[in-house]
Amino acid sequence: MLPTPRADLTPNTADFERFPLVKPTGFREYDARWLFPEEINLMGLNAVGMGVATLFQRRGVPKRIVVGHDYRSYSGQVKQALITGLLAGGAEVHDIGLALSPMAYYAQFALDVEGVAMVTASHNDNGWTGIKMGLSRPLTFGPDDMTQLKDIVLNGDFETKAGGRYIFVADMAERYIKSLTDRPKLKRKLKVVAACGNGTAGAFATQVLEAVGCEVVPLHTDLDYNFPHHNPNPEDMKMLRAVSAKVLETRADVGLAFDGDGDRCGVVANDGHEIFADKVGVMLARDLSAIHKNAKFVVDVKSTGLFTTDPVLVANGATTTYWKTGHSYIKRFNFEHKTLVGFEKSGHYFFNTPLGRGYDDGLVAALAVCDMLDRAPGKTMVDLRDALPKTWGSPTMSPHCDDELKYGVVDRVIEHYKRQQETGARVAGQKIRELITVNGVRVVLEDGTWGLIRASSNKPELVVVVESPTAEANMKAIFKDLDQTLARFPEVGEYNQKIAV
Repeated sequence: MLPTPRADLTPNTADFERFPLVKPTGFREYDARWLFPEEINLMGLNAVGMGVATLFQRRGVPKRIVVGHDYRSYSGQVKQALITGLLAGGAEVHDIGLALSPMAYYAQFALDVEGVAMVTASHNDNGWTGIKMGLSRPLTFGPDDMTQLKDIVLNGDFETKAGGRYIFVADMAERYIKSLTDRPKLKRKLKVVAACGNGTAGAFATQVLEAVGCEVVPLHTDLDYNFPHHNPNPEDMKMLRAVSAKVLETRADVGLAFDGDGDRCGVVANDGHEIFADKVGVMLARDLSAIHKNAKFVVDVKSTGLFTTDPVLVANGATTTYWKTGHSYIKRFNFEHKTLVGFEKSGHYFFNTPLGRGYDDGLVAALAVCDMLDRAPGKTMVDLRDALPKTWGSPTMSPHCDDELKYGVVDRVIEHYKRQQETGARVAGQKIRELITVNGVRVVLEDGTWGLIRASSNKPELVVVVESPTAEANMKAIFKDLDQTLARFPEVGEYNQKIAV
C-alpha cells in the first residue's frame, strides 16, 4: 500500500524518493495546482490518481476516466504517474494523449465516458502543474468534490482495486477538430490572427479556423514549453499587446488569443485595442439574444454591469445572473439552470444546447466571434464594440497573497465594507447601493460604479477589478478605496499590474 502522503519533503533527498509528497494547498476550489516537483512528486501523483478512483467508487460512478495532458516539459510524466494511481484504483483509463482541456471534455461525450482528469497548468508559469477533474459530464469538480478528494489523498484513505484497464485513443484530436468544423463555412472572408503563446492550442487553432473559411495569421503557434515570448494567458497584457501589434501589421479583422490549455479565448479588435472578455460577452449576448428570444445568461462577479443594463439586451428580453467566478461554478450554474451561455471575464465561455455541450472551449468561443461578424455584414469589431454603452473598466489585477492567508483577508475585507454600508459611510464619494458577496465582495455604488475583491481560486493571489458606467474618475476612485483597504493588510503584496490613480 502506498504510504500516507506528506507535505514536508524536499527534492533531492532519499525521503523524496520513498514517500508521496502532496502539499495540501494544491487542492483548490475546483481543480488542483502544484509546483512540480517542489509541492508534489510522482508518488504524490500516484496518490492523487488512487484518490480519484476511490472517490468515483464511493460516489457510485463507473470508474471510466478520460485523461490527457498539455504541452509542458513534464506534463507527460505527471500524466503517467496519475494514470498509474488510477489503474491501481481499478479505473478504466482512456488516454487521449496531447490535448486541450475542451478536447478532454469532448472525449467524455465521444467515448461515452463518465470522468475526466486533464493534466494542465493552463496559463500558469512554467513549473506549475495541475489537474482539471470531473465525474459527470459536462461538469467539473466543485468545492465539495475537491474537499472529499483532498481528505482521501492526504489521509491515505484510498482503496486499491483489481481490474484497472488502459486504453490509448489515437484519433481523438481528429475527431474533436471534425466536431468543430463539420458546419457551414463563413460567408464573409475574415482575416484572423490566431495567437497561442506557444501553448497547446497552437497544435489545433489554425487548422480549425482555416477549415471554417478564415484567412489565418498564426502568431506564436509553434509549441514551445519554455514560452519564450510570454505566458499563454489572454488576460496578460503582454500577450494582448503582441496580438495587437500583429492585428495592426496585417490589417486583420480580429485577433483571437488562446490560453495554455485552450479553454479560454481573448479578443483584440481591428484597431488593435483589446476587448475584455466580459465586453465580448455582451457583444455575443446581443448577437445571440436576437436569434434566441428571452435568452438567459450567467456571468461571473468580475464581469461588467452592462449585462443587466444594456438597452439591446433589455429589448431582446435577455436576463442575466451574476454568479461565482470559476469555470466549475459557471459551468454548473449554466447546466442546472439551462442558460444559453455562461461568460467569465477571464475568457471562459460556456455555450449550452444548441450552441455547445455546456463546457468551456476557447475554439468554440472563437467561432462564435467569427459567426457574430459573419452575421453583421459591413460591420467591424470596432463598430460592434463601440455600439456598446460606454464604461471605464480595469484589467484583472492580482496582488500576491499566500494561499493559506488569502481567504482570511477577503473575509475581513467583506466585514469592512459591511460596516461601511451599515453606517452609511461614503466610498469613493458615494454611498454603497449593494454588496454582492457570492464570491468575495463586489461593492456597488449609487451610480453603478463597482469594485471587486476576491481570492484567486488557482494562484496565491487576490483578484481586484473595478468599473464605472459614468466616468473614468469614478473608476479610479473606487480602485483607490479598494487599494487603500488592502494596504492595511501586510499579507497582501505587489500587484501583477495596477491602474494609475
